[in-house]
Amino acid sequence: MADRLIAIGDIHGCDRALRGLLRAIAPDASDTLVFLGDFVDRGPNPRQVIEIILQLQEITRVVAIKGNHEEMLEAVIQHKLDLSMWLKHGGLSTLDSYEFVGELDFLPAAHAAFFADLQDYFEQDNFFFTHAAYDPLTDLPEQPWEELRWHSLRDEVPAPHSSGKTAIVGHTANPTGDCVDLGHLICIDTFCYGGGFLTALDVHRRAVWQAKNDGTLR
Repeated sequence: MADRLIAIGDIHGCDRALRGLLRAIAPDASDTLVFLGDFVDRGPNPRQVIEIILQLQEITRVVAIKGNHEEMLEAVIQHKLDLSMWLKHGGLSTLDSYEFVGELDFLPAAHAAFFADLQDYFEQDNFFFTHAAYDPLTDLPEQPWEELRWHSLRDEVPAPHSSGKTAIVGHTANPTGDCVDLGHLICIDTFCYGGGFLTALDVHRRAVWQAKNDGTLR
């Protein structure tokens, strides 16, 4: 099908799951793939995840949103966050995948550029995409970063956004492996690194693809 708008949830270094998902989706130049952030940390191979996405940019339109784990990575590299704080949130798998030996300039240039270009949110048609959540009364360009990247739906589910558009988010992992569809908000973090699935959602057609950590489809 042409002109698909597909959101992909929190990958967390699960490169085999991402490859399995992409094989099922078979994206082409007419598609838009919106990655909801948390590419790194916790899972087995964050570096390879970024490599896959960089290659994907050559064949389809890719939109990449910044998650809280990319925010921590950026803060560590810029000496704004102590490395030990990042390690508490799964940063060791990222350091291992980049063969970290103590210097904070461990990212290849293409990967550093990828992280620098991450977006806070994305908006298309009747949908908007953020990593975590949003303030329902604040216009999207003015959204507070805490809501966009850190707010858990377990603490509070935001009301419908004033734009009337449907929010597509990740961040709040559902251990059952199912998407959470509340009508005005759909959360597609389905706990891939913890034994669940990596989820992709064609937002117009409501088609769902899911892959396990080993790359097999659900």
